[in-house]
Amino acid sequence: MHGFIFGIYPYISLSVLLIGSIARYERDPFTWKSSSSQLLRRKQLILGSVLFHVGVLIIFFGHLFGLLTPLALVDALGISHEVKQIAAVVVGGVAGVMALVGGIILIYRRLADPRIRASSSSMDIVILSLLLLQLCLGLLTITVSLQHLDGGEMVKFMLWAQAIFNFDARAASYVADAPLLFELHIFIGLTIFVLFPFSRLVHMLSVPLRYLWRPGFQIVRSRKGAKKHPAE
Repeated sequence: MHGFIFGIYPYISLSVLLIGSIARYERDPFTWKSSSSQLLRRKQLILGSVLFHVGVLIIFFGHLFGLLTPLALVDALGISHEVKQIAAVVVGGVAGVMALVGGIILIYRRLADPRIRASSSSMDIVILSLLLLQLCLGLLTITVSLQHLDGGEMVKFMLWAQAIFNFDARAASYVADAPLLFELHIFIGLTIFVLFPFSRLVHMLSVPLRYLWRPGFQIVRSRKGAKKHPAE
């Protein structure tokens, strides 16, 4: 299972993420949206959305640069592994709590209001639930990181992530002794990548440049079944 999660599943999930997103955008561009429900419980939406999105963006870019920045560059910049690990714990912890609180507000709003629940798809609930689970697991991993403030565990995952993008067959071996908590965290994260193209999360990739040349559409009122009035 370890070899699958850390050596094979990353390629499956990234392939589905890339190909699925492109296919959806090209085939169904008008579904590339978040299906806003902002007219209902607006105050809860604003508070929850701001906390959730800001927290998630900080976490995403923190993971992106934290895992994929070459160790040689980190060392050349004079950033010690200890400092990097402490920064990751502090920044990631604060952002994680923000996103978790925001996510709880959003899912409560979606489930508690019958009108919003009726307009929500099953995928909306599933993906938000998985994101909340992932946030909880991420916060729990801090308890492990605090026991390795020398940055040793962090370096292992940096080597693993970079090995995946370098197509290194030994990738899984770099984290052979990873705690179960980290394995679950990685597995749920990769599963979110798999579901990404089929959920409303695709709006995260939207930059409204194509609206300049995207073919428009016109809503036409159908006269089918309309009652015919006799000519006067």
